[in-house]
Amino acid sequence: MKVGIIGSGGREHALCYSLRKSQKIKKIYCIPGNAGTSEIATNVNLEIENFEKLKNFIKEKKIELVIIGPEKPLSEGIVDYLEKNQIKVFGPNKIASQLESSKIFTKNLCKNYKIPTANFKIVNDKNEAYQFLNNCRYPLVVKADGLAAGKGVYICDDKNQSIKAVDEIFDGKFGKAEKLLIEEFLKGEEMSFFIISDGENYKTFGTAQDHKRVFEGDKGMNTGGMGAYSPSRLENKELEKKILQKIIEPTLKGLKELKTKFKGFLYAGLMVIENEPFLIEYNVRMGDPECQTILPKLKTDFAEILIAVLNKKLNAINIEWDNYKSLCVVLCSKGYPKKYINEIEIKNLEKFDLSENQFIFHAGTKKENNKIISNGGRVLNFVTKSQNFKVSRDQALNLIKKLNWSNGYYRKDIGYKVINK
Repeated sequence: MKVGIIGSGGREHALCYSLRKSQKIKKIYCIPGNAGTSEIATNVNLEIENFEKLKNFIKEKKIELVIIGPEKPLSEGIVDYLEKNQIKVFGPNKIASQLESSKIFTKNLCKNYKIPTANFKIVNDKNEAYQFLNNCRYPLVVKADGLAAGKGVYICDDKNQSIKAVDEIFDGKFGKAEKLLIEEFLKGEEMSFFIISDGENYKTFGTAQDHKRVFEGDKGMNTGGMGAYSPSRLENKELEKKILQKIIEPTLKGLKELKTKFKGFLYAGLMVIENEPFLIEYNVRMGDPECQTILPKLKTDFAEILIAVLNKKLNAINIEWDNYKSLCVVLCSKGYPKKYINEIEIKNLEKFDLSENQFIFHAGTKKENNKIISNGGRVLNFVTKSQNFKVSRDQALNLIKKLNWSNGYYRKDIGYKVINK
């Protein structure tokens, strides 16, 4: 089977890695890919925004399955476009993708189907926001409505901070903004909960905890993710039952009543308060870097799972996992998520002799003149799995020290809540 993976980050490298292990996969194309994917797949330098060129390439190469990694093409309807051209795609359509591309769409779904979430107010302009903020309790949360690469969320401790957040969003920091959300601040612990669905059936697909803040102790600006560990320390059977009954199933029901179905990965970002789940947001694809911690634990053939989804036979598959504790530390370019310098050579990668439980997934890298150079804010993902999280983290940090990349920055405390408890 020939497979195409759309995207260029650590998530897409992990997807390539998982598929490459399958006997069912004969060829993998990664569009556009990175320096890491080029070692295990064929990179194709196409713009993923140009759906027609993608379609033509997929048809020319007789690619039998396309997997969409990032959120932007999903929100723009790439699945609808390719399926109209008789191409099999793993991922949700444009309507279902609004679960991520419009926070307001999701909040209204929560309201209509009694899905537990933070109380909220939708505002249409600056003046309406200013007036509403006069009577609010702090802290509160201000969110851009659309896609913002994980960065369009402001936790505000006072009115001045909230006004600044409103101004930045309406002034176009995350693209054109016609509305925004002002939300109640929920105090608990975050958890990432994943399912996979074929449009009719679903199965759980692991849990994780992401570390979004740039500095240790979860301080500083939001990022796309500085690291993660899996499984979440909050995971338990009673909580899982509540998440499925109160959040996942009403969401899937709501989509069906909107005359659409969800096919692909659904990632619920949750706040857990005294073992009660509240939905913070949805992502309609695997998280990054959560994907890099979850997929290495998968024992079942990944290609078989994806084929079952396309054939609406997910219920016939038994998804099995190993019992290891997996942890990812993201190595960034210095300065991220603000200004950083690209195209810095990364030496020593070829010297690594990784064990079967150690992985280096490339994110912001590219190859030029047989050299690997940085090509983004988040550059490399160091993932290890072992019998406990402390050992996993120690091994990941040792790998980063061994690389000794002078332009890198990383957090040394990933997993601190589960390691230091």
